[in-house]
Amino acid sequence: MSVSATPQAPAKASFKFPFWAQIITGLVLGVLFGWLAKSQDISWLKTTLEQVGDTFVQLLKLAVAPLVFFAILVSITNLRKVNNAARLASRTLLWFMITSLIAVGIGLAIGLLTNPGAGTGLTPQDGKLPKKTGSWIDFLTGIVPTDVVTPFTELNVLQIVFMAAVAGIAALQLGAKAQPVLSLAESVLELLQKALWWVIRLAPIGTVGLIGTAIATYGWDLIGKYATFTADVYVGSALVMFGVYPLLLATVAKVSPVQFFKGAWPAIQLAFVSRSSVGTMPVTQKVTERLGVPKEYASFAVPFGATTKMDGCAAIYPALAAIFIAQIFDVQLGIKEYVLIAFVSVIGSAATAGLTGATVMLTLTLSTLGLPLEGVGLLMAIDPILDMMRTATNVAGQAVVPVIVSAREGILDKEAYGAASSSPLDERPAVAVAA
Repeated sequence: MSVSATPQAPAKASFKFPFWAQIITGLVLGVLFGWLAKSQDISWLKTTLEQVGDTFVQLLKLAVAPLVFFAILVSITNLRKVNNAARLASRTLLWFMITSLIAVGIGLAIGLLTNPGAGTGLTPQDGKLPKKTGSWIDFLTGIVPTDVVTPFTELNVLQIVFMAAVAGIAALQLGAKAQPVLSLAESVLELLQKALWWVIRLAPIGTVGLIGTAIATYGWDLIGKYATFTADVYVGSALVMFGVYPLLLATVAKVSPVQFFKGAWPAIQLAFVSRSSVGTMPVTQKVTERLGVPKEYASFAVPFGATTKMDGCAAIYPALAAIFIAQIFDVQLGIKEYVLIAFVSVIGSAATAGLTGATVMLTLTLSTLGLPLEGVGLLMAIDPILDMMRTATNVAGQAVVPVIVSAREGILDKEAYGAASSSPLDERPAVAVAA
């Protein structure tokens, strides 16, 4: 018996709208809506942009406290699955310090060459004291919490990291007895990361609100007053991200810098928009693993870096800001002060806590140098625009160090590294449009 074939309708072609294109679209729309709100004085549009941006950032922050705790706890205990765990941890910390020193050196060099505080028209009277300040006493005494609840309610990431580290080390000491707790922690971490992926899907919409609010609130005139300083931060960050990191990858890790950026780009672009290293952490970890870094090591290095490795916020920016503020307040800086800036950048970077903004780190730097804290007020208005590039640099550094360490220790999967691309991650959205 013959069966006649039924003609099949041709499948509809689909066009996938890549995530990076969604982000770019959000940037363009944000600039457009922000310009309209500013130039036409459309108050409802400005309010809407603020609400959209604030909601997106708040959703990211909502997951920060438990995400940091369980990520650090699990990452420390995962080290038991890695050979030479102590060596890997020490090498990671060493390269964090090396790259931070290079970044702060670039920041100081650019600041001394360009004199960002000269000719701005700003005066000490334009500054104001920040709401939050940082000092070495606050930094050292603030590491240990007074109770286990307050760090979560007040989002004190440094104290959360401390408690998670203590819990992780204790779990390692207990061995098999701690396994039920570790299994629960791993399940909770996966749950949190899954929920955060849903928030990340909203990044293009959040971009419209965040960029639009920045343009609508500050406008181009204010940016003009800080033109040199803004350019310095972006140029310094670009030199580190696209100069120093590729050079280290090519000479130290002996891998292709182009392949690194192909693989790491989803995390870098999300960091630029969200302005949160911790909020970007799940994406950073995924791209790091996709670049061939062993999962057990990546699950330690990336969360550790997301809370302590800040080449943009804690190295380049404080160096430039210190020079900028010193020039505004007519304070002379010498070799001793520049050495102190480098010291603060390397040791105190955990004060930035992986959240939006770098106010605490900046006040820590200024108080160490004896510069007026009112200088922070001079930079608050322009901070959101600067923070985008700073955070992108932070996250690039948080991915590049595990690659370098893995390559030097002979545990990097070169085949996976060579196959890495900027294609969407498994759980990252790609909008399909029927053709």
